[in-house]
Amino acid sequence: MDQSESAAPPPRPAPPVVAPPVFHPAPGAPQHQHRGWLARILGPLGVVGVLLLKFFAKVKFLLLPILKFLPVLLKTGGTMLLSIGVYAAFWGVWFAVGFVVLLFVHESGHLLAARRLGLKVGAPVFIPFMGAVIALKEAPRNAWIEAQVGIGGPMLGTLGAGICEVIYLLTNNSLFEALAYTGFFLNLFNLAPVGFLDRGRIVTALSPWLWIVGFAIIVVMTILHPNFVLFIILIFSVPRLFSLFRSKTDEQRRYFEVTPGQRWTMAIMYFGLIALLVVGMHLSHISPQDLQEARTER
Repeated sequence: MDQSESAAPPPRPAPPVVAPPVFHPAPGAPQHQHRGWLARILGPLGVVGVLLLKFFAKVKFLLLPILKFLPVLLKTGGTMLLSIGVYAAFWGVWFAVGFVVLLFVHESGHLLAARRLGLKVGAPVFIPFMGAVIALKEAPRNAWIEAQVGIGGPMLGTLGAGICEVIYLLTNNSLFEALAYTGFFLNLFNLAPVGFLDRGRIVTALSPWLWIVGFAIIVVMTILHPNFVLFIILIFSVPRLFSLFRSKTDEQRRYFEVTPGQRWTMAIMYFGLIALLVVGMHLSHISPQDLQEARTER
């Protein structure tokens, strides 16, 4: 055999091993492992977000009234806190709190009376050293309605002062006696028939000429005990006092038309409340020194 025929052919060289291409991300481009990490974090958060949306959708009937009532809370609650802070600087925290609560009870009487009569009325607003006010968004149709709104505050305010006196009798805490005496006095003072405040509104159902008597009383009090608040009351009472002497239209005269039964009803309520407040001041009488000590007790 020929040697060339018996020799094995030379082995073919193995094909070169080509590695798969490696793509390097551009600087700042997110990598797969980063995307996986974000997915693990954002996934549960998305689920939680969906659940929260469903939850708030179900309770929106509760949240909407609260949001609607929020301005009232800010207006009434904010001015209450402001008044408490101012009064506390002079009288101590606890008396300031009790005093503002008594004012709130008084104004709530006006509020309830107005709404019972179908009048639109704003929320109470507190003004330090001037008390509190509520704004009637529509004028009363006649003197009888105006008188009912006016007497609602002193009636509920007298009840609040009476509760303070009962608490004092049960606990012997002089703070509540001081609050009771102050509440009775303020509501009694508020019944003086003068001006545009409660007292002036109430006597519209009796006789507007009683405004002259009330104005004279406030003048005497201002002379004997000069006070900024009394001075302001006098100033704002002058326009209504002058209105007594101006000629009136038929519509204005009809405003003061009150039936005898309504006049007697308001007279009994008005003078009976005055008598009750005088008795309340007598029962809760506290000396000026004890009153000052109870006010400043912290």
